[in-house]
Amino acid sequence: MKKVFTLILVGVLALAFTGCGSKDNTSQSGQQQVQTESAEITIAGSTSVQPISEALTEAFMAKNPNIKVNVQGGGSGAGIKAAQEGTADIGSSSRELKPEETGLTETVICKDGVAIVVNSKNVVKDLSIEQINKIYSGKITNWKEVGGANQTINVITREAGSGTRGAFEELVMGKDNPISDKAIVQNSTGAARTSVAGDVNAIAYISMASIDDTVKAVTVEGIEANAENVLNGSYKIQRPFLYLTKAAPAGAVKTYVDFVMSDEGQSIIQKEGLVLVK
Repeated sequence: MKKVFTLILVGVLALAFTGCGSKDNTSQSGQQQVQTESAEITIAGSTSVQPISEALTEAFMAKNPNIKVNVQGGGSGAGIKAAQEGTADIGSSSRELKPEETGLTETVICKDGVAIVVNSKNVVKDLSIEQINKIYSGKITNWKEVGGANQTINVITREAGSGTRGAFEELVMGKDNPISDKAIVQNSTGAARTSVAGDVNAIAYISMASIDDTVKAVTVEGIEANAENVLNGSYKIQRPFLYLTKAAPAGAVKTYVDFVMSDEGQSIIQKEGLVLVK
């Protein structure tokens, strides 16, 4: 009888220790622990969103070394398609989705202004939306028509499928008023900025977050392209930055998106010169 009691006691103690050693997704404080399973995430799409994604993933992977995040460009159209087809875990877009672009879960990570940039030696400081429209449609072709030097305007635009181009066409050009086919096409935000930096007569539109000292952002109808003016709505050429998933974020993807929308992630976004949505 004593031997049977001893065996029962050993079994009870074993069960107790097993229960103490089990793990779940919450700590003793009730907070969710960092995911421990290794995983890999691919983000593809907008070259305007790409720099902020790279900054976010660097911080994220430092906290989650078991989750590798690859960031790729390709343009908003490519990112939307990649999310729809599942060839990327997250598609990034720097424009609103079109009515036909369905079947996606949308997360607005921040907002951005589309800045109009000229060469730093250009004396033009301000343009109206109407003037920008006429420059890009080919109705204004010389800088002297908008207060500048007597020089031909070299118009830089983005490729078809670019989210920045899509936003610019919607907000500045309007329907049935296409960008001139004489405009020089560049395939990324960085390339457009570099073109303007190297050409005193060039003009381009780029993400507000990509402005640096190599180019000059003109004011638009007297309003500077900055976070405050995007937030209060006074700067009119603005658009959202989107993360797109085929279904609601889950697993490692949810862990990453939650980080982006956390105070830490939003702080990184703000430091990059973008506008918070929280």
